[in-house]
Amino acid sequence: MSQRICVAITGASGSPYALRLIEVLLAAGREVDVILSKAGLLVMATETNLTLPGKPQGQLQAMQDYFQVSGEQLRVYGRDDWMAPWASGSGQPGPLVICPCSTGTLSAIATGASDNLIERAADVALKEGRRLILVPRESPYSEIHLNNMLSLKRMGAVILPASPGFYHRPQSVAELVDFVVARILGQLGIDQTLMPKWGDSATANNGEQAGE
Repeated sequence: MSQRICVAITGASGSPYALRLIEVLLAAGREVDVILSKAGLLVMATETNLTLPGKPQGQLQAMQDYFQVSGEQLRVYGRDDWMAPWASGSGQPGPLVICPCSTGTLSAIATGASDNLIERAADVALKEGRRLILVPRESPYSEIHLNNMLSLKRMGAVILPASPGFYHRPQSVAELVDFVVARILGQLGIDQTLMPKWGDSATANNGEQAGE
């Protein structure tokens, strides 16, 4: 059985990345756990057509309706649920993706704050040597942000900024979102068909045209 994947959503801009990532993971038959911060809820309501209630049970029902799934494939944990498996090294052993990852969350993880379940789950991932993927979305980055990213990279985290490429000639915002989601899936070791890999026929043809 595949490991569960946790997607934590914080208050940086970039909610569409998180929703698309969850959608693709569920469609691939993966089991997904979700944790949302207070700011993440607010930003999601601002950036998308999905407005979630404040309580985890209501969030679960709304997300199951949104993604059209039920049962154990999708679970939602509250940010203060210290009994969640992600809060302990003896609990859930799967990878954690924080997407988007606010610079405040980045700082808290780098300093080991562990003031909520998202920060604690990241702390557990680092101490247990598990996959931790952080997707910051900020511009410009300050020296504080860069130092925190460097510290976390040295600790074993993957720093994957939400910086879409253009070599696949995107025609829509959705294709820009898919670019970043495809990179996350690659880091998770999950095959994807959202966009061609570099060197595939589509990107190779684009490169030939660019050289003419």
